Amino acid sequence: MIELNNLCKTYEIGDDTVRALDHASLCIEDGEFVSIIGPSGSGKSTLMNVIGCLDVADEGTYLLDGMPIEEFSDDELARIRNEKIGFVFQNFNLLSKLSAQENIELPLVYQQIPKQERKRRVDEALDRVALRKRKNHRPMELSGGQQQRVAIARALVTKPSLILADEPTGNLDSKTGDEIMTLFHELHDQGNTIVLITHDEKVADQAERKIRILDGKVFDA
Repeated sequence: MIELNNLCKTYEIGDDTVRALDHASLCIEDGEFVSIIGPSGSGKSTLMNVIGCLDVADEGTYLLDGMPIEEFSDDELARIRNEKIGFVFQNFNLLSKLSAQENIELPLVYQQIPKQERKRRVDEALDRVALRKRKNHRPMELSGGQQQRVAIARALVTKPSLILADEPTGNLDSKTGDEIMTLFHELHDQGNTIVLITHDEKVADQAERKIRILDGKVFDA
């Protein structure tokens, strides 16, 4: 599903040149559960942005489901993100004025999915994260764990090929974090491909395969 070959990405910060990715290569198969672990400044955020089509590398190639990502325009990359990738963020990124149900539905509105189909998919996603009874609650009326479940349901509702989770337990207490990781395991068992970015060894160890990034270099842990 994901094939990165010799990716390089540099940033100019003042007079310094920072090499965020240094000839990074990796492959992730369809249906895998992979963690990418590294300390702050290791390049993992840049790697996540490239995998998620939020940024492109300066050098190298990236194939997502066989598609050469660096050849696509910004508009095409936005379409790929919306159709192929479900994002789960540390800060949940929910819209405060919308209910759980409306937050989950939003990507389908962007895809111009008919109303009845949207309702069916939202209900299905809510069931998968065991949150149907809280669907009319706004984010501030939900606990941190429930907000993250809404975010996961939003990631699932478009039926993406890839779920990309950036520090999904970072803002949660250990018990709630364990519950969210259990949910990821259930989603993986159901056939979802999951790439989880983290700095936490305990979280990373739960994945099927662990990839380490340090100084922009990538290697199997």
